[in-house]
Amino acid sequence: MDEVIRVEGLTKRFGDFTAVDHISFTVQRGEVIGYLGPNGSGKTTTIRMLLGLLLPSEGNAQVLGYDIRRQSEAIRRQCGYMSQKFSLYHDLTVEENLRFYAGVYGVRDESQIQSALARVELTAQRRTLVSDLSTGWKQRLALAIAIVHHPQLLFLDEPTSGVDPTARRAFWDLIYDLVNEGVTALVTTHYMDEAEYCGKVGMMRQGKLLALDTPEQLKKQALPGVVYDVFASPLIEALSFLEASPLPLRVGLSGDHLRVILPREVEPNRFLQELQQAGYGNARLEAVEASLEDVFLALSGK
Repeated sequence: MDEVIRVEGLTKRFGDFTAVDHISFTVQRGEVIGYLGPNGSGKTTTIRMLLGLLLPSEGNAQVLGYDIRRQSEAIRRQCGYMSQKFSLYHDLTVEENLRFYAGVYGVRDESQIQSALARVELTAQRRTLVSDLSTGWKQRLALAIAIVHHPQLLFLDEPTSGVDPTARRAFWDLIYDLVNEGVTALVTTHYMDEAEYCGKVGMMRQGKLLALDTPEQLKKQALPGVVYDVFASPLIEALSFLEASPLPLRVGLSGDHLRVILPREVEPNRFLQELQQAGYGNARLEAVEASLEDVFLALSGK
């Protein structure tokens, strides 16, 4: 079976609030899907429904061929889940935590436990109390717990939140090591740059799935124009001027310059001339590669 997740019209309401709004997508075996969106956009609720931890209000989904409403126990036996707030026992050691959760999954093989520790490079810390670990090491332990039973599918909910960029990169290396061995991963994140690591990216906002495709295709198809970095001073005055101009589709601050999306039919020289005629004689612009942040803002209308 190549299709490991199929979602059709999945919806979750809490009273009058719609947390997930009629989303549909599929995930193939061996893919790394990044689920991108701000906090509160519905990413965690989607995962919890796929694991059978929440019943959907509408729609259907199959995970590893099992129905999420009727066969949730079978799904959880074959999936690994690393939640945003992973439940570690701080008064137990690394090894004691892993051995406890391995037992929950029915794993009694000591070599399997030690292998999971080695995979996340925690063997040297195995007798360290969890309370003495940094956030990055706690996240590695949470990943070891999620993979100790050799799952086919991993759900990782913002696994790198709160750690430094070096630790984030190392964590993604671990994810891809697992994927190279046949595991499929669905990873939620609100880091735009991190989503570039994924084979496909789904973008969520206010419970809606705006798009799901490869980063390259999203940049080609979802953006309505060409992206430029604009250098002009005074910067804030130039921002106000361009916000009032009918030429750019979008303009925003980006560090010490402006980020502008121009319609494809607008000549950059014409745009630059407008800036110069408005008194920004030092203005210059550079065509740049679109980022997933550009795509997300364009799709969400922000």
